[in-house]
Amino acid sequence: MLSVAILAAGRGTRMESSLPKVLHKISGKSLLRRVIDSCNKLNPDQIFVITGHKSKEVQDSIPNNKKIQFVFQDPQLGTGHALQVLCRQIKKNEGKLLVLNGDVPLIKPKTLKKLIDLFDSKNADVSLITTKKKNPHGYGRVFLKGDFIERIVEEKDCNNQERLNLLINAGVYCFNWENLSKIISKLQSNNSQKEIYLTDTVSFLNNSLSLEIEDNGELQGVNNRIHLSKCEELIQNSIKEKHMLNGVTFINQASCSISEEAEIGKDVIIEANTHIRGSSKIFNNCIIGPNTFIENSDVGINCEISNSTVYDSQIKDHIKIGPFSHIRPKSKISSYSKIGNFVEIKNSKLEEDSKVNHLSYIGDSIIGRSTNIGAGTITANFDGQKKNQTKIGKNSSIGANTVLVAPINLGESVTTGAGSVITKDSKDNSLAISRAKQVNIDNWKRKKT
Repeated sequence: MLSVAILAAGRGTRMESSLPKVLHKISGKSLLRRVIDSCNKLNPDQIFVITGHKSKEVQDSIPNNKKIQFVFQDPQLGTGHALQVLCRQIKKNEGKLLVLNGDVPLIKPKTLKKLIDLFDSKNADVSLITTKKKNPHGYGRVFLKGDFIERIVEEKDCNNQERLNLLINAGVYCFNWENLSKIISKLQSNNSQKEIYLTDTVSFLNNSLSLEIEDNGELQGVNNRIHLSKCEELIQNSIKEKHMLNGVTFINQASCSISEEAEIGKDVIIEANTHIRGSSKIFNNCIIGPNTFIENSDVGINCEISNSTVYDSQIKDHIKIGPFSHIRPKSKISSYSKIGNFVEIKNSKLEEDSKVNHLSYIGDSIIGRSTNIGAGTITANFDGQKKNQTKIGKNSSIGANTVLVAPINLGESVTTGAGSVITKDSKDNSLAISRAKQVNIDNWKRKKT
């Protein structure tokens, strides 16, 4: 039986934030959620999240899961105290207990699997992850005697000689839970921090083993915003390297960010300062950016999107968008269409080969195939109480600066005169025009002020 305990009770004062430390995000996902996701890949029987500071906020951040239970630690007297609380509250202390910190978000499932395998192969009381650091300041030092851990000394309790040891404790343990429960109450706070350290369990357990791994970033803990930024950089580098190896070109990768869920096809060029978030899909042979933001949207093959934003929308094939376009949620742009300069599209469907080239707002609309929307066109979709729909048939030509007052339905091959305010439906093959007759006054002089 495999159980997991995630320590997530601390305040995280060095984050200088009202948000609990474990709820800060990297690449769109909280630190705690990342640790839980890594553990889930081991298929544990149960997961205990030990909370304290702003417990309800932490608990509410995790979707309902029958395997996850929350244990409240109050007061927070250290990592050892957290396990004392857990062992008291949970009746069955049996099998293996994997213990992790909620602020070490990059730990890999395969590393945790190695730790468990070491534990099983040696019938250990505890196995824990260690690594060597050139500058181990702030970390507890691990002292070995042969193949076994003799003791662990926290940084603030080390003497000058002990501080020279470069082998540090990463804070990830696999315990024999039954044996741990027998000695956990013996832990005391006789140290400079006046805390109950989980590391002190080593002195009470007979068979304590070290799994030393190379520190490649996955053991990076988060105690402040600098650490948070380092984790973000590590994740982003990994994501972008994966895409580059799969045929994606980044013109300036340091200025871009890509979500872990995003999918990007071959021969896609990502220009500088471009950000692809959520479950977006970019298909082959696209040019995205510069200065472009895409979230939870699909972009088909051979598209170009420049200096624009796209949210929760579908962009089909062979489409050009931008510069300075805003595609808002629930929009669908069909193939071979063009969305140009300073155009906003919202909750609308544009059929194939439609064009909205300049300075227009299209909201709650259906635009027919091969229809051209002239510069400055506005669909006036809000009547003060609700949004109304505009429909324009195929092969239509909407004149510059036309205002279409919804609800309105224009047929196929309809033309509107430039500067018109259209309030009535129009039939197929018609001209709709509504503007005041021009009056010229000869020999008119402006009054002098």
